[in-house]
Amino acid sequence: MDIAYIPSPSTGVIHLGPIPLRGYAFCIIIGVFVAVWLGNKRWIARGGKPGTVADIAVWAVPFGLVGGRLYHVITDYQLYFGEGRNWVDAFKIWEGGLGIWGAIALGAVGAWIGCRLRGIPLPAWADALAPGIALAQACGRWGNWFNQELYGRATDLPWAVEISAGPNRDAGTYHPTFLYESLWCVGVAFLVIWADRRFKLGHGRAFALYVAAYCVGRGWIEYMRVDEAHHILGVRLNVWTSIVVFVLAVVYFVLSARLRPGREEVVEPDVPGGEGKDKTEDKAEDTTDGTAESRSDAAPKDSLPTRAPRADAAVREGAVKADLRKPAVDAEAPEADKA
Repeated sequence: MDIAYIPSPSTGVIHLGPIPLRGYAFCIIIGVFVAVWLGNKRWIARGGKPGTVADIAVWAVPFGLVGGRLYHVITDYQLYFGEGRNWVDAFKIWEGGLGIWGAIALGAVGAWIGCRLRGIPLPAWADALAPGIALAQACGRWGNWFNQELYGRATDLPWAVEISAGPNRDAGTYHPTFLYESLWCVGVAFLVIWADRRFKLGHGRAFALYVAAYCVGRGWIEYMRVDEAHHILGVRLNVWTSIVVFVLAVVYFVLSARLRPGREEVVEPDVPGGEGKDKTEDKAEDTTDGTAESRSDAAPKDSLPTRAPRADAAVREGAVKADLRKPAVDAEAPEADKA
């Protein structure tokens, strides 16, 4: 009797004339759009400006793709260098192979450059992007399904994925570790959103929570994989990486909470590089000679109140003098009648 399983696509690419449409690339692109969309909503909710997330993503995404590919090629160099291998294949990113550790590390460098240009703090931007990055990973993992890669040990479970025979793989049904990681990333995204709303995480702590939570899932999922990988003390390299990165994320979370509690009040200044200035000082009016003058300098506050009491005193003094002259006139009137 045939068991239930998840079928794999017969091909990971569809040709539209001479243009190849690759499922792996589409999953990556969809993930980027999801991350930017959710990150933009969270950034605006934090007081940032619309479009800032996308502007910085222009720097972060290319750096992340390069970093992810470099990590994969370095840690799996035997696939591209050596006897019977073609080093040109190291540049064929569309065939799969992106290491999330390298993508996050070098992507952070690109994000730092973009944040510096906009005059905003990188930790605040990372906090806004954290759940979106997790959802982007969830989408990207389905690219492994199109390429029939990233699966675990053989199994007859109803949700097993069917793998066809091919280079370096045997036909059969296996644990769909790509699916496990995709679902885990969705859970991480919701965890970060909930924790951020509940505890008002700031100064990079939402991003640290995402990293730590992802590492926990990646650790146990990595144990299920059967693809070739480097081992240290009998443990896969990516498992060691997950442990080290998890510890670093937790340490950062704890130290950040002690040294910089609370959340940033301002994540994006009105004027790049003008954070901390008084808004009234930024609003200037042009004088007749073309120089800029602040409103407080153009109209002294003491001028109107000073002139008003003086005018009232003059009026009162005139009224008193008029009253003093009036009795004198009346006193002279009877003498004129007597004459």
